[in-house]
Amino acid sequence: MHDTPHIVSDVMTHTVAAIGREATFKEIVRMMRDWRVSALPVLEGEGRVVGVVSEADLLPKEEFRDSDLDLPRHRLRPAGRTPAGRLRHPADLEKAGAVTAGELMTSPALTVHADATLAQAARTMAHAKVKRLPVVDDVGMLQGVVSRGDLLKVFLRDGEEIAEEVRREVVAYLFPEPASAVRVTVEDGVVRLSGRVRDPALLPVAARLVRSVEGVVDVEFDFSEQGSSRTATTREG
Repeated sequence: MHDTPHIVSDVMTHTVAAIGREATFKEIVRMMRDWRVSALPVLEGEGRVVGVVSEADLLPKEEFRDSDLDLPRHRLRPAGRTPAGRLRHPADLEKAGAVTAGELMTSPALTVHADATLAQAARTMAHAKVKRLPVVDDVGMLQGVVSRGDLLKVFLRDGEEIAEEVRREVVAYLFPEPASAVRVTVEDGVVRLSGRVRDPALLPVAARLVRSVEGVVDVEFDFSEQGSSRTATTREG
């Protein structure tokens, strides 16, 4: 029913810093600093994404600085624990001794396609607890990168643009005139519906539909003027 949702290609960054498998630890740290990013795609061939190196992959080098990584793992510390008492994971120990991107990277890389919706990208990030995703084509070639900040750009939509979409795609559909007379205003992303409705039972449905409009932060109702039980401004949760 709604306008075509924004997709990853609408908000992603096209100019991307990336590295090859043979990039050294120091080169990786320097590139992250220079580009002000927390992760870098690792490429091979003509630009196929084979992994990602993040700050989390680099930190074991510092965390286990005082350990003898040449000793058998069970001898690194009593009970195999860190100074803070956390059990060591074998993968952490391996990365502590790694020196190239190929050794450090997480592989296969978690990626997203350019035609994925912003909601799909956000769910992938949330589930994997990552801040950035490489954007690839059908054969895994790097197209760009999308970050959490990129996904939030949709909340910068103009208020009147949001209001017009709500009027056209929600109000006209659920509360057609003349039986209903609903006004739509938007302030700081919060949509307010006010006036008179024919069937108040449709308000929860309206709330869900309005929230599905990109850029909406919240929904409020004020139908006090029609003398129903909704005599004050309410917020549908």
